[in-house]
Amino acid sequence: MITDSPNINVMVKAARAAARSLIRDFNEVENLQVSLKGPGDFVSAADRRAEQIIQSELMEARPAYGWIGEELGTTDGKDETRHWVVDPLDGTTNFLHGIPHWAISIAIKHRNEITSAVVFNPVTDELYMAERGKGAWLNDRRLRVSARKEITLSLFATGVPYGGKKTLVTTLRELAMLMPQCAGVRRFGAASLDLAFVAGGRYEGYWEREIYPWDIAGGLLLVKEAGGLVTDINGEQNMFDTGSVIAANPAIFEKFQSILNPE
Repeated sequence: MITDSPNINVMVKAARAAARSLIRDFNEVENLQVSLKGPGDFVSAADRRAEQIIQSELMEARPAYGWIGEELGTTDGKDETRHWVVDPLDGTTNFLHGIPHWAISIAIKHRNEITSAVVFNPVTDELYMAERGKGAWLNDRRLRVSARKEITLSLFATGVPYGGKKTLVTTLRELAMLMPQCAGVRRFGAASLDLAFVAGGRYEGYWEREIYPWDIAGGLLLVKEAGGLVTDINGEQNMFDTGSVIAANPAIFEKFQSILNPE
């Protein structure tokens, strides 16, 4: 079982510890002290506390690992080949508006590969876990991507750019090409959960541009270990460098990608 993995156990413990703090703050969301970091990009006191809790738990267990995260940046550890990749609160805007769709995402990056992942939605108590070669799991249930083979029956997710992001025009064009051909597109505001939903067959596919490593690291492994395909927009394995991602079940991946990249 995946719960036999020492790394997964460390990550689950850290996620649950941060979740207790986040749930308390989520229940008092109106009283949160929030600082505006940029258009549509908020950083809350809850976010910072959660990252500190996670870092304390993870670094105590694996002090030689480096760190990749939004608030604390990127640092190398004594083991330069391994890094924690952490988003303590994916879906911050949802959180601050009292919308119960947000998650904690923790992954281990070994050289250029994600080898372990945990994505946890404390509100629904849905704990997604994956380890390379051991499959993807939701709580105690093994995950598989959807078996749908027709775009017309397929449901997709994306992140629509906001504020000063540069790719709004491109994304709107992609939506205009995809939406007439599919069963619908959802924009729920948490990339880690979008990918987890692809892994669990809730969505057939997901794509996004201008996305950060800590937003997608955990979800990428979930999709792969659930039998899905993941590339960047160009069809390469450079998701972290390009800041773009396409994920889908194998039956519709090629068609999905061709709609987004008609050239």
